Amino acid sequence: MSVTRTLHVLIAADPPPRIEKALARDVPLEAALSRTRITRLLADGAVRRGDTVLNAKSKLDEGDEITIEVVEAQDTDLLAEDIPLHVVFEDDDLIVVNKPAGMVVHPAPGSPSGTLVNALMAHCGDTLSGVGGDRRPGIVHRIDKDTSGLLVVAKSDRAHHGLAEQFAAHSVARHYRALVHGVPDAASPRLVGLPGTSFEAGGVLCVTTQIGRHRHDRQKQAVLNNGGRRAVTRARVLDRFGTPAAAALLDCWLETGRTHQIRVHMAHLGHPLVGDQTYGARRKLAGKSFAATPDAVSQTDAFPRQALHAATLGFSHPVTQTWLEFSAQIPDDMQNLVNLLSG
Repeated sequence: MSVTRTLHVLIAADPPPRIEKALARDVPLEAALSRTRITRLLADGAVRRGDTVLNAKSKLDEGDEITIEVVEAQDTDLLAEDIPLHVVFEDDDLIVVNKPAGMVVHPAPGSPSGTLVNALMAHCGDTLSGVGGDRRPGIVHRIDKDTSGLLVVAKSDRAHHGLAEQFAAHSVARHYRALVHGVPDAASPRLVGLPGTSFEAGGVLCVTTQIGRHRHDRQKQAVLNNGGRRAVTRARVLDRFGTPAAAALLDCWLETGRTHQIRVHMAHLGHPLVGDQTYGARRKLAGKSFAATPDAVSQTDAFPRQALHAATLGFSHPVTQTWLEFSAQIPDDMQNLVNLLSG
């Protein structure tokens, strides 16, 4: 049997015009109700003013006394699986993990099990206080299956709401290590003339485009002239390999977070990620650049995934407001490749 609690909310002065925003502002902090959860409660008829059931089109005035019937978090049908996790940080509200390459973040028709969420269901157990009415981890951002590195996941509704707001506001600090073909160089006439591409102080490359679904392949993203969503990536060359340089290790950081953003932008520049079968167009290294290290060519060309790692993650704790920042070294497969390329 489910348990329901009743919340009483007094609307303060100058309520926002949208009811979910007004309620999110004035609901007690300990209730931990996000705007998404409030919207769902409105749709379920769980919000009242006296005997009147309110909906998403209702307006609130200062002094209104509102009651909200909230069903406590229920167990979800997501499968808990005892899969090892590299936990970097954890408290009552969130968990930061270093995801290995090859692990899908969330169950989907093609990946119903073995995902990060399945692992978190087992790891967190009863410490999950509920996200959106279900006892499950709250995914606020994702990285691709074959990308390794850091993710933060909410364990409570209040953390989910606070983290989602930070990602929407682009205030989360995210840096990636990317191994690419060639070297993005400010002296390259091709890059200087490429639409959406510029160089900032310190040799920082800035790519600003629209990204959306590829018109002919719905499984891919693409840079679009019309439509799509604004995407901004910055990158700095950390190291270059070969003589002449045939590959580079980049520090990439995101202002926005679109699907496959770094992979699409690097391909747009003509510097696709090593190992990227989707956007790399089967790019190969120039063997003459690595005469002293022949293994570098064969192993780079055979690298089985995009060489991309979410190396740092910084955000304000959604409950304590403390700034947190974490880092994770690039995994062994990428490091071994870098060592080979360094010769």
